[in-house]
Amino acid sequence: MKILIADDHAILRSGLRQILADRPDIEQIGEAATGKEVLQKMHEVSWDLVLLDLTMPEMSGIEVLKEIKLYWPDVKVLVLSMHSENQYAIRVLKAGAAGYMTKGCVVDDLLCAIDTVYNGEKYITMSVARKMAENFSLGSTLPPHERLSDREFQVFCMLVSGQRNSEIGRALNLSEKTVSTHRNRILEKMKINNFAELVYYAIEHGFVNRPTQLNSTLLKT
Repeated sequence: MKILIADDHAILRSGLRQILADRPDIEQIGEAATGKEVLQKMHEVSWDLVLLDLTMPEMSGIEVLKEIKLYWPDVKVLVLSMHSENQYAIRVLKAGAAGYMTKGCVVDDLLCAIDTVYNGEKYITMSVARKMAENFSLGSTLPPHERLSDREFQVFCMLVSGQRNSEIGRALNLSEKTVSTHRNRILEKMKINNFAELVYYAIEHGFVNRPTQLNSTLLKT
C-alpha cells in the first residue's frame, strides 16, 4: 500500500508517518503540506490512498478531493479533519471521499478505516449513517447550510468560528471584498437576517462547540 499524508502541520504528518511505519503492508509513505503539493505528488507516484486534511494552504481539501477524483478516480481518499462529522462528513462523501475521520479518533479506528477504504469499502460511522439517512429520506428538506456551495460552506465555518474577513481572505487567498460577498450570499441563501442569527444557527447545529464562543467580539465581526 502506498499512502500520501496531506496536512499542513508537520508534527501531525510526522506522527501519522510513525504510526503507519509500523505496518508491514505499507510500502511507501509520502507527505504534502499544501493543496497544490498534493496534486504535484499525485503526478509523481501511483498512490493507493490519500489521508487528506480539509484545511490547507492554496487549495481547500474539498477542492483537492474533487481534483483527485477527476484525474485519479481509483485512488481512495480518507479525510482526516479537525472538523466534526456534523460539519463536513456528508459533504465530502458526496464529493467522492471513501471515509471521514476526525483528528480526535483513536489509532486503532484510524487503521481500521484505512484498511476498510483500501479494500474498496466506505468507512462511515453510525452517526454519519444516521445523518445521511435523514438527508436522503423521501420528503426530507435539506437544512439551510446544505444550500451553500463548497466555498461558501468553508467561509461559513470560518466565520462562525470567529475568524474575521481579513483572516479568512489570507487563509483562502481571497480578497476581503470577495469574502464579504460570500458572507452576504451565505446570509441570503440561508435566509438569515444578520450575523448574530448566523452564529446562533451554528450553535444549534453543532458548528460551534460551546456557547461560550458566542461573545461580543464574534457578534461584531
